[in-house]
Amino acid sequence: MLWLSSIDQTAPALPAAWLIATQAQPANLPERSELRRSLARELLARQFGLAEAAVEIGHEPAGRPLILRPRGSGLHLSLATRAGLVAIALAHRPVGIDVERVALASEPPLAVLHPGERHWLENLPAPARPLAFAQLWSAKEAYVKALGTGFAREPESFSVQLDGAERFAVSDEENGRRAAGVIRLTKNGGHETMAAAFIVLDQA
Repeated sequence: MLWLSSIDQTAPALPAAWLIATQAQPANLPERSELRRSLARELLARQFGLAEAAVEIGHEPAGRPLILRPRGSGLHLSLATRAGLVAIALAHRPVGIDVERVALASEPPLAVLHPGERHWLENLPAPARPLAFAQLWSAKEAYVKALGTGFAREPESFSVQLDGAERFAVSDEENGRRAAGVIRLTKNGGHETMAAAFIVLDQA
C-alpha cells in the first residue's frame, strides 16, 4: 500500500492513498462533499491521463463513492475529509480510508468501542489515549467504508487491534472476516496531528 501526499503525484501501482492538506474550510456537509469530490476528480484525471471533464464520481445508496466515468475502470474509490485534510484511496478491490483529528484536550468516548478496545485504551496512560483513540476510530471507519455499510454497522460489533505504529488488524466475527490495514500520522492544513487509516479487502 502506497501513501502519497500531493494531488500532483500519480501512483505507479495500486492500492494507493493520497493525504492532501488544504487550507479550505468547508462550512457544512455538502461543501465538504464537494471539496473531496473535486479533488478526487482532479486526481483521477491525472491518474488516468484524461481531461477532468471526462471523470465522473457518483455514489451507492449507502454513500460509497463510485467511479462512473471512465467506464469499466474496475477500480474502487474511497474518500474522507476532516479538519483541513482530504484523503483519497484507490484500489482494485473494495477500499476504505478515513482521517481523524487527534483531540488532545478531550477524553475519548470509550462507550462507542468494542469491549476489547475499551479495555486496551483504559490500560494506557491517560496522555496516550487521544492518539490511540484517533488511530482506532480511523481504522474502524475505514473498514466500514470498505464494506460499503458505513456506521449503519455498529462500531462496537467488531474490533480493531493496532499492530505497531503503522498497521492494524480487524476481527469481525459477525461477518466471519479478518482484515488488515495501514495507519499513518500526518498534519492537516492547520498543522494539527491527524490519524489516517487505509484498508483494502480481499473480496466484496
